[in-house]
Parts: sequence; C-alpha cells; structure tokens
Amino acid sequence: MKRRNFIKSTSVLGAGALILPNSIFAKTAGLQRKVRLGFIGVGFRGQNHLNEMLKRNDVEIIAFADPDKRMIASAIEMLSKSSQKECQTYSADDYGYRKLLARDDIDAVFVSSPWSWHYRHGTEAMRSGKIVAMEVCGAMSLEECHGYVKTYEETKVPIMVMENVCYRRDVMAVLNMVKKGFFGELVHGQGGYEHDLRGVLFNDGETAYNSGVEFGEKGFSEAKWRTEHYLKRNGELYPTHGIGPLANMFDLNRGNRMLYLQSMSSKAVGLSKYIREHEKGGEQHPNANLSFNQGDVVTTQIKCANGETLMLTHDTSLQRPYNLGFRVQGTEGIWQDFGWGNNEQGLIYFEKKMDHDHRWKNTKEWLEKYDHPLWKRNARAAEKSGHGGMDYFVDNAFIECIKNDVEFPLDVYDLASWYAITPLSELSIREGGAPQNIPDFTNGKWRQRSNSFGSSNKY
Repeated sequence: MKRRNFIKSTSVLGAGALILPNSIFAKTAGLQRKVRLGFIGVGFRGQNHLNEMLKRNDVEIIAFADPDKRMIASAIEMLSKSSQKECQTYSADDYGYRKLLARDDIDAVFVSSPWSWHYRHGTEAMRSGKIVAMEVCGAMSLEECHGYVKTYEETKVPIMVMENVCYRRDVMAVLNMVKKGFFGELVHGQGGYEHDLRGVLFNDGETAYNSGVEFGEKGFSEAKWRTEHYLKRNGELYPTHGIGPLANMFDLNRGNRMLYLQSMSSKAVGLSKYIREHEKGGEQHPNANLSFNQGDVVTTQIKCANGETLMLTHDTSLQRPYNLGFRVQGTEGIWQDFGWGNNEQGLIYFEKKMDHDHRWKNTKEWLEKYDHPLWKRNARAAEKSGHGGMDYFVDNAFIECIKNDVEFPLDVYDLASWYAITPLSELSIREGGAPQNIPDFTNGKWRQRSNSFGSSNKY
C-alpha cells in the first residue's frame, strides 16, 4: 500500500484508512515528519512502550502525564539516556492528562493507566483528536464498551487495543497454519491468563517480586490499584490475553462473532493464604482477615455465531508457573500450549499428516516451518523487546499504521467486545452462571468485515 498524506477532515472515513484529525503528515525533502506522542500513565507498562518508542527514529516524545511522581522520574531518566533528552510532564494531580490532551502538537497517545481510568483517558483522547494506543484489561461496565464505539463513530478518531499476545511467535505460527487450513474447520478454542500475580498484587516496592503483603496506599506500582479489584469484584478480570489470539484465528468481528457467555468462579482462598504465610504478614496482619471476592479460578465459556465454542480461564491468585493455556482444535488438527518459554511451545497433532498414530510429535519443527512472515521478517528487530519480542510487534503496528494511513489490525470493535467479557462474566457469576448475551458492537457489519491481522509484512 502506497504511503499517503493524512486526511485532515474527520467527516468521512476512507475505506481501509486511518484518519489523523489534527494534522497532515506532509513530506518535506522526501521525508515524512515524525509521529508526535504523549503518554498517559508511565508505570512499568507505560515504560515498556516508552522503551520501544525510544528505539525509533520516526517518533517524537512530547509529554508524559502521571500523578505518580516516582514513575514520572523513572520515565524521565529513560528519556535522558536516549537521543531525546527532555519532554513536558504533567504530574500535579490525577487530571494532569487533560493538559496533555489540550496540546496541539501531539498526534497519538499511549494509555497505560490503571484499569478504572482507561475509559475516560481513551474517550477524552479521541474527542481531543488524539489517536489512541489503549492498554488491555476488561471494562468496568458494559456501558463503557458502548461508549468507546460511540465515541469512535462520532469522532472517527481511531483506537487500537494493544494486545501483545496476539503477536506471540508460536501463536502467530499457529495462526499461519490455521489460515492455511491445516486445522480444518475450527471447532473449539481455549486461552486465558494463568499467572501467579501474588507478588504483584501485594508489593511494597522493596524488591522486584514477592516483596510484601501491602496494597492500596501502602502498595507499590500495580498493588496501588489492581488488588482493589480482587477485593471487590469477581469475574474474568483480564480477558484479552486469551480472547485476542483466538479472535484472530476464529475471525471474531470479521465473519464470526461471540453470541453469549457463561462464567463460573471457584472459592477465594489463595490471597489470604499468601498473606498469612508471608514473612511480612502472618495471622495477625490486618490484611490476613480481608475477605477477597475474586475467585481464585474463573472459567468462562463462550458460544460463537458460526457454532464454535471458546473457553477462558483467569487464574492469578494461586501458586503456579506462567501459562496462557491455549488450545486450538479443528476437524484436522489440534494445538495445545503447556507453558510459554519451553522449547516446544506446546503440542501439536495433525491426524492425516501424522499417519493417524495419535501421538504428539515434531511440534517445534512445525512451528519453525510455518513461522509467521511477520516474525521471519522482523525477528532480529524484536530480539531485545519486552515479553519475548511481542511488544515490538504491537507497538510497531501502531506506529506503522499511523504512518501509512492503514486501519489498525485490532480496532475499537475488538476492544469493545473483548472488554465486555469482564462485566458480563461478573453478571453471569452473580446470577449463578446464567448466560449473558454479548452485544454486536459492529451493528451487523461483522458479516462483511475482513480479517487483516497479520496479512501485511509490516502490521
């Protein structure tokens, strides 16, 4: 696709094109000017994105907004070690981000703030004409999901959901094989977030991990806010790591969609046990007597319009190795992920191609042979990037789509439907596992929308 100048008007959305509302990327002396960026939230996740942007020569960092002065200082230190030495900061209070959004020299913003702030940060950014890179979580309410879509459709300012696991190397290799038909007709998929977060939920900042039993005002980083969700809520709190890769394989919002879900929660005992047994806690510690609402293991079943079933698992309050538990099963083959980081990246089986012997084998060979073109082309560029290279790909897609005036591969309709899983799962659990209809945020357009994820060597 040829590079085009951005369209200044917001009245018409060109087919397959982004729109940058407040400026035109005019070429000067054969060069296109840099994408000017703001960061709302520069905690550890925001700093991951900042690190990726500081490697590039086609962006300019304009401003940071975060009320956490410790994190602002850390981001400024990162900046000082780069070729760009300074930028404006807004850290006086929770609403300093509005001064960032009021600037006319910012094209796009990365939003990496606490979950409960995502909606106001994202929609206010869109209404101020700033393209949005939105970090992942689940919505606080179904109304927020409709609000994202309404804001986009009114402003035509695009927003991309920054689900990095969609770009995991083995996941993309499996996606490549799915698109080549190796799995036959897809029938069932599984994924989730299975990750021991006890050291994140209770953290006083003294050590990198497993550092304490404090949260809220006494906590550090995510412990300041994330743990409160476990205290008050009960549902599939973090659905996008699981549903994002499955959505690309099962063509969700693009020829298929999620119809309804049912969720079930286990009892909640893991966090209290952690506090009682931790060297900084004990039976007499005030937090040992708290009653956490979030079940240690939450499972969510989803029915799709084309007949497939999906299952998500949220498991973050117990001891366990990291795993996202992917499973992709069709009429011709199956792949199961048993833990990220091992040599095999799970197990794979294709009945006809493996002589009907009903044994898993040669998984690594299959994943290497059908390595996705995006990874083949960019593996070296991603070598030192976060989360095994995934961060390079998701951040690169955001910037390259802006530069080339191309629709985001993960858009507002994906964001709304994936985020909606959280409030709907909470409602299902409260109603004893009752099915909850998942809205069609595309208003019927899912039938005609095409799946472009991974189809370009750039995005």
